[in-house]
Amino acid sequence: MREYEVVYIFDPSLDEDAVNARVEKYHDLVTQPEGASVIAVDHWGARQLAYPIRKLESGYYLVAQFQTEPEALPEFERQLKLDDELIRFLLVISEGEPTSGMSVAIESHGEPSESDDDDDDEDDEEDEDDEDAHGEASPPVFSGGRGRRRRVDGPRIELLNYKDVSTLSRFVTEQGKVLPRRTTKVTAPFQRQLGRAVKRARFLALLPYVSSHDS
Repeated sequence: MREYEVVYIFDPSLDEDAVNARVEKYHDLVTQPEGASVIAVDHWGARQLAYPIRKLESGYYLVAQFQTEPEALPEFERQLKLDDELIRFLLVISEGEPTSGMSVAIESHGEPSESDDDDDDEDDEEDEDDEDAHGEASPPVFSGGRGRRRRVDGPRIELLNYKDVSTLSRFVTEQGKVLPRRTTKVTAPFQRQLGRAVKRARFLALLPYVSSHDS
């Protein structure tokens, strides 16, 4: 038995009752195995798409988490693909991300000092491969003053949520490229997690491929 997360994007013309009817039918398929169950359902509602899909500018988002046997997934996905009112969906193995668009942060145990910032500049090359005390990294922030780089003075990210558009956007340039590690100062595992999260967010039209879309 494994835990999965699925993000549905329905036609925005559907109301909540119509979406619930469809989702309940789909979830009946994945809860047939003994012990399978739906863990959470989170209605995001209608929201603007980062780029048009099927000439639609908005979609009805719903995020669900469930546990089931892998054998139940092929028929589940087949039924989803047959639904003309389902604009797009993404099914992934759940890694503990909240259904909301929030990442999980590590509780801060102290405020960084100015000396810490100075050390970061002096040890610029060494910091590129360093990890913090928790083995994770925080998003970058760019301060004024001749391109000087500093780390974020907020809580560190323990689990990056691919639905966390606010955080992901800070790692992406206006041309749609993910910032390199030499700029962000994140660890190699975090950089790989970041790349995967950005790809998922783009597929779900939560994040644009470039700063603006003309099509």
